[in-house]
Amino acid sequence: MSTMTFLDLQLTLRIVLAVIFIGAGATHFLGGVQRTMAAMIPPQLRFDGIANPRNLVIFTGVCEIAGGIGLLVPATSAAAGIALVVFLAAIFPANAYAAAHKKRFGWVAFPVLPRLVAQLVLMALIVLAIV
Repeated sequence: MSTMTFLDLQLTLRIVLAVIFIGAGATHFLGGVQRTMAAMIPPQLRFDGIANPRNLVIFTGVCEIAGGIGLLVPATSAAAGIALVVFLAAIFPANAYAAAHKKRFGWVAFPVLPRLVAQLVLMALIVLAIV
């Protein structure tokens, strides 16, 4: 019989999510990944200057790393979780744009409906980890 409590489950889930977000955030600093992610930003959201696509990719990488670390700190886990849910909603247009241009993005162009479901499940797991 298992003695794992809901709090144990939440801690385990926060650790797993932290590893996922920190790892995903770190990839934003790899040249090839960074170029692909920058190209995924829809034309309507492309700007010059400080908000250029490359800087947005770097910023989103920092957000993912900070959110992952924040999940591990009890005092910040709720705020980090909320921020990560908002983050996932904010990056969805880039994923939808890539899905609509499969020839350009290849395997990165994950079909939009399964991507949406996956992101909603991830959001639900984040909420479960912080409630």
